[in-house]
Amino acid sequence: MASNPPAPQAPFAPSTEPFGFAVRRTDEGPWEEWNPTEESIAPIRGRHRVAKQRGGGLARSSTVLGVGVIAAVGAGGMASANTGKPPVSISMPDLGSVSHVFDGSSDSPKGSATALSDVATTSEGTAPSAKGAGEALRDRIMAQAESQQVQIDSKSQAATEAALAKQIDDAAAEAEREAAAKAAAAKEKAEAAAKKAAEAAKLAELAKQFQLPVVSYTITGTFGQAGSMWSSGYHTGLDFAAPTGTLIKAIHSGTITEAGWAGSYGYRTILTLDDGTELWFCHQSSISVSVGQKVSTGDVIGRIGATGNVTGPHLHLEVHPDGQATGIDPMTWLRSRGLNP
Repeated sequence: MASNPPAPQAPFAPSTEPFGFAVRRTDEGPWEEWNPTEESIAPIRGRHRVAKQRGGGLARSSTVLGVGVIAAVGAGGMASANTGKPPVSISMPDLGSVSHVFDGSSDSPKGSATALSDVATTSEGTAPSAKGAGEALRDRIMAQAESQQVQIDSKSQAATEAALAKQIDDAAAEAEREAAAKAAAAKEKAEAAAKKAAEAAKLAELAKQFQLPVVSYTITGTFGQAGSMWSSGYHTGLDFAAPTGTLIKAIHSGTITEAGWAGSYGYRTILTLDDGTELWFCHQSSISVSVGQKVSTGDVIGRIGATGNVTGPHLHLEVHPDGQATGIDPMTWLRSRGLNP
């Protein structure tokens, strides 16, 4: 394994005296203050001469100056940004104290009239104005935000009020429609009741003017019944069955326009009313009136029998409006006059 070679011996023994002279020695002459000048110092020549670097001094001085300015501006910016804290004071050498980096030639840059040590003071002076500008900007932002919030609140309140007003209007319109519907229904109901009452009064009044032809009877045949015993194929009247000889009375006042034999109808009497309606009373056993005679409601016009095409004694009643050959349902006609056979 290799080892390091031994260190060479020193050519002389180092001095144990301190560097420089602490006190004046006896072999020295008198002490004098030495102020070297350009004239008292010979210029250095030969190979030991250091060539002036082109721009080297300026580069170094510019670097120092740039670093100082950046530091000062950064400190001032931080001091301005941190408005709640006091500005930081940066200690930098003045341009005069770094003039030794230049060799005194005309290539040396001209220093600024303001020392770098004054930068902190300048930053301190601008801090209040920066603070004032920041507060003013903050106040403007807050004022704008408050204004926008007020506008939003106003729009929201207006929308809410409009929706509430619409709900009120809709509720009022719905209530009005319901009230109108109820009023219309009540009116219709009242009109129907009034009409019914008027019809009842009319029928009651008519009932005084009209009466059934037979007092005691049994309905044995109605209008429209089908059967082969009728020549038309269906029953054309209303049958009141009763014993032979039962009185037949005039239903309403009118004139006797026919009285006699009528074939399959047997003995028939026709009573013509003032409105032209003909009432036929058929299958009578006897006739009590004559043609042209005026009769009133309830007058006897004949008696029930079984003449003509019959199966038993009964009154066959037919109603012919305006003397038409075809009759209508006698039951309906009688009920329209307030009578219920």
